[in-house]
Amino acid sequence: MVSVTTRINEVKQPRGGYINPKAFIEVDMGDNDPLPLHDENIHASLVGLAVDYLTRSILTHSPVKAFKISLLGASLARESNRALKKAESVVDLSAKSIVNACQLAGYDVVFRQAVPLPYPVEEIRPDTATIAHIKTMTERSLVFFGKYGPVVEDGFTFDGGYTSTVDAGDGDFITADTLWDFKVSVKPPTNKHTLQLLMYYLMGLHSSHENLHAIKRLGVFNPRLNKVYLLDVSTISLEILRTVETDVIGYR
Repeated sequence: MVSVTTRINEVKQPRGGYINPKAFIEVDMGDNDPLPLHDENIHASLVGLAVDYLTRSILTHSPVKAFKISLLGASLARESNRALKKAESVVDLSAKSIVNACQLAGYDVVFRQAVPLPYPVEEIRPDTATIAHIKTMTERSLVFFGKYGPVVEDGFTFDGGYTSTVDAGDGDFITADTLWDFKVSVKPPTNKHTLQLLMYYLMGLHSSHENLHAIKRLGVFNPRLNKVYLLDVSTISLEILRTVETDVIGYR
């Protein structure tokens, strides 16, 4: 039994992928000045999580909820009180809030991968350029949701939709009819990203969440590139849907 992302790495996709990324419609949000990865001094995964969680925190005005996974990891690492204080201080896009967001993201690995905390989170110290990039990407994310929102649900799981093959995985955002995934990458979506969205869509249909039953579009937002990628689920063939359901996710 594995997570969605682990399962994706195990699967050999057909040429171009179960869903070719080129099938997605690309929308340029403007303000796409480059934010070079090499200018940042912390791991790209931490930057991505910080942008994601900061966006949720500001949208919901609930940093404790936004950093739920981080706090679960901190609990396993026996640092709940320290982490909770950090989460409660993430109230805006000040340098202090961004540093705390990056450090909180450091706890995620404990929960998601069931491993000990690899190093003290206080060692995660984003420099001035990294803080500026995270602030810009979060601001872009807020503008994005101003156009494509509002958010119906965030940080959701697929209760009732997991299988003996895939038993873990959580999504980023749902708006009225679209399932969204955030990717803070220097490149457009790959077929691994599109398979992840397709798995989320199918698991959502099998889940007990009514919001996931109303999905009509799959979307990726990349705040680093400041671009949106959209696909109507009606364009996906029944053969592909059935193959991913059975061969990838493991539904009978």
